[in-house]
Amino acid sequence: MNIHAPEIDRQPNDDQAAEALATLQRWAAAASEAEIAALDPKIAQLLPGVEATGRALSRTYPDDFRVDDAYRATLPDLQNGPSSLIRGEKALIQHVGISNFRLPIRYHTREGAELTLETSVTGSVSLEAEKKGINMSRIMRTFYARSEERFSLGVIEAALSDYKTDLESFDARIQMRFSFPMKVDSLRSGLSGYQYYDIAMEVVDTGGVRQKFMHLDYVYSSTCPCSLELSEHARQARGQLATPHSQRSVARVSVEVTGPSRLWFEDLIEMCRAGVPTETQVMVKREDEQAFAELNAANPIFVEDAARSFCAQLKADPRIGDFRVVASHQESLHSHDAISVLTEGDTFAARSLDPRLFQSLFHVG
Repeated sequence: MNIHAPEIDRQPNDDQAAEALATLQRWAAAASEAEIAALDPKIAQLLPGVEATGRALSRTYPDDFRVDDAYRATLPDLQNGPSSLIRGEKALIQHVGISNFRLPIRYHTREGAELTLETSVTGSVSLEAEKKGINMSRIMRTFYARSEERFSLGVIEAALSDYKTDLESFDARIQMRFSFPMKVDSLRSGLSGYQYYDIAMEVVDTGGVRQKFMHLDYVYSSTCPCSLELSEHARQARGQLATPHSQRSVARVSVEVTGPSRLWFEDLIEMCRAGVPTETQVMVKREDEQAFAELNAANPIFVEDAARSFCAQLKADPRIGDFRVVASHQESLHSHDAISVLTEGDTFAARSLDPRLFQSLFHVG
């Protein structure tokens, strides 16, 4: 006759199961790998760091492990997996890639000097609807392979061709952002100092057709014409001292580079300076500060005037195709800014703007 104890037949509750698991874990903490390997695999799977085979996982980094081609071939690659792995809608993605990947890139100045500048790279390609993803590290590897053998635009062109082929994409684009130093003379004292300009170079390949772009943030002072006239009225009509309001202002100028002649960074900077000469100053003595006040009084400007003044300079240069001017006068009178957007051609035309576009034009010293 078999006699079963009631405690054995009864289904364990949650507390008893948790206690049993804790007991197993306490035992495993002092057990050898051989003892753990001898466990029933179903029981071993309950232990942390143990594979389904019952083998304990090593917690020591394998310094002597080397990867060969055979091992590399076994590594999983989910981004190049079948379309069945796609989550969400199987839709074309116009841009997928990396942003703010930084490395040193060599640039030429107009005078023939060579500069190595820290550069932030944004690289992306289009992704077909039936493809799961891309291997983004290829973009970085391509840049490193090219950055030491070529200069700025050549790096972009070569890298664009390489990773468009590597990633089997129809469209590709690369943008490189950097701060470009240019020596600027003071207005009257004879001093000089370096002005730093936020510049970006961009190459876009769409269906095999390439376009080249240059973007520049130009920082200047804008004196309000209305405020200037009202200040003068107070002086003349009532003998009342008054000063017109002016403010630090920023224009983001984006141009399509066309034509056989090269458009240098310095050329675009000088076009902006010719359009609006009240660029903020670097080195200033008293005579320079007085000169700057006189320069602003001679060139009072509304934000509409600024956009059109830049436009006149850009339209006159045959090396420039389509362009866009985004200007922001960061008011000292108002609690808000005055802004304008002017585009020439279809390239930069847009019905909608980035909601934070004008916030990104804020420049600090």
